[in-house]
Amino acid sequence: MKTLLITISLFFIFNTSWSQNGRWDVYMAQYENGPGSTILNMDLINSAPKKSLPYLVVTGVTTENCREDGFPQNDEFEKLHDVSDAVEYKIQEVTTFEIVGTFTYQCERLDYVYVSDTTKIRQKLTEMYNSNFPEYEYYINIKIDEDWEAYLKFLYPNEETQEHMSNIKVVAKLAESGDNLEKARQVDHWLYFKDKKSRKLFTDAIIKEGFKIESQEKRIDLRLPYQLRISRTDYVSPNEINTLTLKLRKQAKEFNGEYDGWETFVLKPEGDL
Repeated sequence: MKTLLITISLFFIFNTSWSQNGRWDVYMAQYENGPGSTILNMDLINSAPKKSLPYLVVTGVTTENCREDGFPQNDEFEKLHDVSDAVEYKIQEVTTFEIVGTFTYQCERLDYVYVSDTTKIRQKLTEMYNSNFPEYEYYINIKIDEDWEAYLKFLYPNEETQEHMSNIKVVAKLAESGDNLEKARQVDHWLYFKDKKSRKLFTDAIIKEGFKIESQEKRIDLRLPYQLRISRTDYVSPNEINTLTLKLRKQAKEFNGEYDGWETFVLKPEGDL
């Protein structure tokens, strides 16, 4: 079981060649023996499973150059990227494939690759590890996964995790702009509802929690046409904003609505103005 870790410093470097093919993203979660990092191609959710790629290859190495939390040291990532590149080159020699993600946990980094044919893959990878990376203990697991369960049920984040990932990106942008995240400020939230009555019931409930109604509009020919923008003065640290947005998302669902995100402005320390 995994529990999301709320942190800004989760943007692990991943292979730049992968980023040219799809929308790659990353998240960290807490597992039984410690934190783990997942990097994956989010766009594949629209095409998975690909029936032409029914086999899964999970392969990678264990490094001794890792931190106490089980993540590789920063100077180790370049070497691990070299391993992933070599894996890709060897697999493409024998079959068509799709790299869907990686999982880093307890000093081990594993690539997840779907392939059309497994012939000679184990042989090619074994030879590659022994000749090019003899300093590492390697792992190779090849199995049938026609439904792409490894991608859809293990690598791909659930709705709550995606909420956290989105929040982390906004918070990281604030921090990059010089915001130390220590001050409360007005935070605006957008929500959409099925009908006017549902929006009114939600509005009545949320006002009691200190929110202010900023705007209410109706959009034409949309599934949830009744728009609502609310605001409140809140802190935007990762833990606090995640708690708040998850609560708003849950409340919106109770009133036939959907939560659609938040925005705020940068607050720099006075000496930095």
